[in-house]
Amino acid sequence: MKMTQDEMGTHLEWSHEGVTPKMIDWFWSNMEKGFILWHPSQHEPLEWAIPPVNGNPVGSVHIAPQTWNDGTRQNLYIRMEDLAEIPEDVKAYIKYDHAIVAAGMGLGEEALKNDTPWGYRIHQWQKTDFGVVGMSNAIGAAKKESKEDGVIWAQHCEEEIGNWGVFLPTLYNLYKVVENPAINLFADLSLEKTGREAKYKYIP
Repeated sequence: MKMTQDEMGTHLEWSHEGVTPKMIDWFWSNMEKGFILWHPSQHEPLEWAIPPVNGNPVGSVHIAPQTWNDGTRQNLYIRMEDLAEIPEDVKAYIKYDHAIVAAGMGLGEEALKNDTPWGYRIHQWQKTDFGVVGMSNAIGAAKKESKEDGVIWAQHCEEEIGNWGVFLPTLYNLYKVVENPAINLFADLSLEKTGREAKYKYIP
């Protein structure tokens, strides 16, 4: 993995062998199935404040209790964003053909009343001959993030993304036997356009 920083935020480039774009698409609608595996030492069980509808994670809000490397425990409320509602200078970082944008809304139930995100996290990926290549971006909004904040986030994110290679193919394949779409959800997060005009191909 490679971390870079600029005036907008912190950016982490990554790749995986044996992980497919479809597996990562699936993960975002089924986070409660693998959230502890995503970061076993820092994550606690995830709950949905607003669950995905018909497998579509956009508009969903998950409660993600976790403790980062600096020892701070956070009970984060995180909303999956409609790409049409994201500032263009944030969307400008989307360059791969699958993506999801998560907005940190705050701590506790009061966060559900907050219309202004603290900040954005872009996760994006696409197929390669060996698996996937991707990037994760941390960009502050209402809550400004220092370069030091970015480094702490990058350390946490690097461990999360790295663990996809450990558990995601197995978890995805195990759930293939569950044919009920209300339990085993799926949304194709392919993009029709990238950059400032980023738009989903299959999600209205």
